[in-house]
Amino acid sequence: MNYFTYKDYPLVRNKKEIYYGSMADDYVVWMQILNTKQEQGMDIATKVKLYLMSTDEKLNPMEAISKTGERESLYEALDLAAAWLDRANAS
Repeated sequence: MNYFTYKDYPLVRNKKEIYYGSMADDYVVWMQILNTKQEQGMDIATKVKLYLMSTDEKLNPMEAISKTGERESLYEALDLAAAWLDRANAS
């Protein structure tokens, strides 16, 4: 299956949630779109919450979260998420 990618990481979206990264790696980022605004007939994210999560299935979801952050656009959120994944999966 082919996924959309950003900076070589796959993106999977379900309504207002985005999973960024590969489950085959040590970490992925879960993003929640908290607020949007209408521009030219499209919903644009204005507040996005990010969670860097371990893909270790032995951890409960709360233990799996190692970082959180918030950004004011999806673009800013994706850039932060890419940096987190580059650092977390490199080690």
